[in-house]
Amino acid sequence: MANIKNLDLNLLRVFDTLMDEKNVSRAAEKLSVSQPAVSGMMTRLRHSLDDQLFIRSQHGIVPTIRAQELSGPIKRLLRELNAVLEPTLFEPQTAELTLSIAATDYSLRAIVEPFLLTLREQAPSIKVSVRWINEHVLFEQMERGIIDLALTTPEASPVDLRAKTLFEETYVCVLRDEHPLLEANTLTLEQFCSIDHAIVSYVGGAFEGMTDQVLRSLGKQRRVVLSVPSFLSLVSILKTSDLCAVVPKRLITNVEGLTTVNLPFEVPGFTKIMAWHERTHDSDAHRWIRDSIVKLCNEL
Repeated sequence: MANIKNLDLNLLRVFDTLMDEKNVSRAAEKLSVSQPAVSGMMTRLRHSLDDQLFIRSQHGIVPTIRAQELSGPIKRLLRELNAVLEPTLFEPQTAELTLSIAATDYSLRAIVEPFLLTLREQAPSIKVSVRWINEHVLFEQMERGIIDLALTTPEASPVDLRAKTLFEETYVCVLRDEHPLLEANTLTLEQFCSIDHAIVSYVGGAFEGMTDQVLRSLGKQRRVVLSVPSFLSLVSILKTSDLCAVVPKRLITNVEGLTTVNLPFEVPGFTKIMAWHERTHDSDAHRWIRDSIVKLCNEL
């Protein structure tokens, strides 16, 4: 009885070619090997299957009854194996998969939201799951397949992940359109410090950030009267109050009801990157997703 553990798939390919050609010379030429190599592989296959398989004749070789019985199943097996090993062609319009993204509320607004429009037009069957990012467990989540893509910063990204820079972000001052201090469309340092401010604190409760550190270096101080845990809630609050906030510029792109003003001093910006695990690096689908996000960020 044949033992599949001892069976070399290359021998099946030789068998299939010999069945098609019925000639050792032509089979060797088709396989790009020597005639002795073909003969040697057939000897091994005869031993594995316990049958002569082919009998020499004046016109080439003649398959045995056993070889004829095996011919159809072996050809189907090789065809199915080729289909399994052949890389799947990724077609965005018909692709069905779920993409899991780890992001902050800022990244959700600045990157994920516009990316969803791209998916709706180009890959309507791709579903997206967004989770709040936790850098402490991000690598483990990616390794286990819980997260596919992370929108983060170089400082927060685990070193073992692959990464691509998306853009350099800057900060702007934002107020509602009808804010009384917008008549000149500029803010002096004194005006900036005289307005009531709102701030985002992810840890919760903080009334100070990078802006306040810069102001202290200038011998100035602002009045922060509101601390919220999310940029998304801050946008809504600014529309209905006279509060001012310093936010990343892309956060309020195309947001109606708000006006941006250049800061009267410099606040260091940050680099936004996209990070992913080696697990998804060679996937055609994920490569298309990553390329689409890069293209989107370059256009915004």
